[in-house]
Amino acid sequence: MEGTSLYLPIVILLMQCSPSVPVTVSTTKPKVEVEEFSDAVLSCMFHTEEDQNPRIEWKKKGKDVSFVYFNGRFKGSFEGRASIEGATVTLQKVTQEDAGEYRCEISASQDTVSLGETNVTLKVLVPPHIPSCEIPSSAVTGTLVQLRCLDEQSIPPATYSWFKDNHPISPPRQANATYLINAHTGILEFKAVVKEDTGRYSCLASNGVGSPKMCEGKHMAIEDVNMTAVVTTVVVVCLLIVVCGCGGLALHRNSFFTPGHRGRSFWISQHHGAAHISSQTLHRTEDTSNVNYIPPPQEPQDFKHTQSFML
Repeated sequence: MEGTSLYLPIVILLMQCSPSVPVTVSTTKPKVEVEEFSDAVLSCMFHTEEDQNPRIEWKKKGKDVSFVYFNGRFKGSFEGRASIEGATVTLQKVTQEDAGEYRCEISASQDTVSLGETNVTLKVLVPPHIPSCEIPSSAVTGTLVQLRCLDEQSIPPATYSWFKDNHPISPPRQANATYLINAHTGILEFKAVVKEDTGRYSCLASNGVGSPKMCEGKHMAIEDVNMTAVVTTVVVVCLLIVVCGCGGLALHRNSFFTPGHRGRSFWISQHHGAAHISSQTLHRTEDTSNVNYIPPPQEPQDFKHTQSFML
């Protein structure tokens, strides 16, 4: 008994000196990934020192911190589509707007350390949508051709595979292959197409979420010569020849290419006879030998006056 009485004060002293456990907050799953339009569970567990009724708050981080759960109620877009059990929150039918980082805060005013928190990141997965495919309808042999496939909505980003006539195109294994496939960008590139590359092409997008999606196939024809370009060139050349020919003929008819002269003549006719008066204005140049004079046309008529006179 005496030995026990000697150890009792020591035990009491150790109990008084031992530190108390403050409020602690934790989560069982710091990163949550769920498919779009399904439910997401954001776990939050806490332990307090003395406070039996701590305050529970949930916030969402972003450009501005917004309340999810405050003062015993859900706020904003979470009202009516979320529930809480303990401190664990369940969000119903999540969308991309719900993705982000959440923080669970526990405030215990009676504890030595009155505040504890933990973070949970929510990632909303989106299955593939039908990708947009760019497939040329025709190409000329020997040219470089690219076929493109893209799905901008899938999360995580989709990977792509190509099909020709409903048969998968295997990724090339040789460095000198005639084509390349980039599964991440969705580009199928032919370094120099040949006639054998003619066919119906389609692309499949997949990301491991939901079922893959394929775009509608499109036929690509490989031609030796671009007949459309040839016909267009011939038509343009013919039009140029016709226009130039018509223009030259019109200029020739207007004596644009004959030696010109500048002159004028006027005729004066009187009532009782025909008086013929003409005058010409000749080229005046320093070299008079270059003046070309063309007399006015004479008509076989009877005139009383055979000489010109000035008015």
